[in-house]
Amino acid sequence: SHEWVFLADEGGDKVATIGISAVAVEALTDLVFMELPSVGDQVSAGDSFGEVESVKATSDVYSPVNGVVVDVNSTLPNELDKLSQDPYGEGWLIKVKLSGDEGLESLLDFSAYQSQNS
Repeated sequence: SHEWVFLADEGGDKVATIGISAVAVEALTDLVFMELPSVGDQVSAGDSFGEVESVKATSDVYSPVNGVVVDVNSTLPNELDKLSQDPYGEGWLIKVKLSGDEGLESLLDFSAYQSQNS
């Protein structure tokens, strides 16, 4: 799938910032709606945590990690242009406090992802 993860150590906890890739945003084209989870929701690797709707289709957004949502980019659903303008910065979706490292080893790094999607 086309989600990205940035891992950081925040106060001794591993926190994953999650978004969707520029490839996904480009494929969806004109975005019209986004649904995101709430702070405190549990997410599991491989399970949907929200959806993005464009004029072409509605797509689920999948969590690449297990954990608890600790932050949500709550302005994003009203400012969907941020996804196409800056998908790896201002276009982040959620932040998840990890509950273990399960699934991390199966994630691609940026260059491997780029080579598969070019």
